Amino acid sequence: MTTADPLVSADAGRSPVKGWLAVLAVTLGIFSLMTSELLPVGLLTQVGSALEVSEGTAGLMVTVPGLVAAVAAPVVTVATGRLDRRVVLMVLIGLMGAANLASAFATSFGVVLAARFLIGISVGGFWAIAGGIALRLVPEKHVPRAIAVIFGGVEAASVLGVPTGTFIGDLSGWRTAFAAVGVLGLAALTCMVFLMPALPAERTITFAELPRVFRGNAGVRAGIAITFLVITGHFLAYTFVRPILQEDGVDAGMIGALLLAFGVAGICGNFIAGALVVRRLRETAAGIAVILTLAMVLLAVTEPSVVGAGALMILWGLGYGAVPVTFQTWILNAAPDAAEAASSLYVSTFNLSIALGALLGGLAVDGIATTSVLWIGATLALLTLLLLTPARRARRHCQR
Repeated sequence: MTTADPLVSADAGRSPVKGWLAVLAVTLGIFSLMTSELLPVGLLTQVGSALEVSEGTAGLMVTVPGLVAAVAAPVVTVATGRLDRRVVLMVLIGLMGAANLASAFATSFGVVLAARFLIGISVGGFWAIAGGIALRLVPEKHVPRAIAVIFGGVEAASVLGVPTGTFIGDLSGWRTAFAAVGVLGLAALTCMVFLMPALPAERTITFAELPRVFRGNAGVRAGIAITFLVITGHFLAYTFVRPILQEDGVDAGMIGALLLAFGVAGICGNFIAGALVVRRLRETAAGIAVILTLAMVLLAVTEPSVVGAGALMILWGLGYGAVPVTFQTWILNAAPDAAEAASSLYVSTFNLSIALGALLGGLAVDGIATTSVLWIGATLALLTLLLLTPARRARRHCQR
């Protein structure tokens, strides 16, 4: 979402067809990257068993890349400010592909974590730069749609990439799932090589801009706080959804199907929120908090059948599917004159929250009980409602 590129649209003489092909190449890249970051969610039990670590320790596969990505988002953007953006994106996606292939052949958990560290660099840097790419690929009138398509890759990874990876893992083993994502990343690299034009860097974002936009904009502060609470709460519980469902008696072979139901519901939630945020941004954010809280609490207090578990996963998916478009809209509308710096904070907060959620969830699973993550996650989501009440003034900035 941050970018080292100026906010100017593509040359009017550029072919829209070639521009859209380049947009799709970037979308495939961000889809493969985000799928890679979240893939362990559906494979924790398998990886932990194979490499002889607890499920809580296996959760570090989500924590490590999340922490690294949070730092890499601004650092990579600033550090590569003078390099061609096409080259930077290709290096990052190639690094991700190689790291996943290394994970597929790893014989120890330490090797897997090292690979996950590299994936974190790729995720943070790629996501941070990709937001401004559409501005230089397609004519001005197509820019909003192109940006939506690119970041639709983030949503698609959350709601489709993980379930698909889980299906592959259930059918052929976790190593095959990691290898498949690695090959997908290399396919995205190939597409970028042939479909993307050269994109020389023209300006950079300095580190000094980040604290200025945070201190001086109440809407940005509110958006960052809401993102932190909801994403931390979600991933604190969702990272361990497989062992949670298995403790409820759901057959392991059905987990992939339930995650797929979560994914389909997430896509629906994305479209519903997209229609609501223009006029009811605050209300949509509050609705997300209520839905996530309700889904986690019901899963904690019941021992549902497969059908019941599916219904709760659909409810959960509807809530989380609405998150990216809602929170991204909040941040961008809160700081229209400093969108790149504000978005950099958002990317860092989002990834830091993924990491912190997985870390706290692992500690809770190992130290308390598996279902404890549902109660903690629901509490954090519910706290968002308290934060949204005094955010009325910030909302005015977000809905200008």
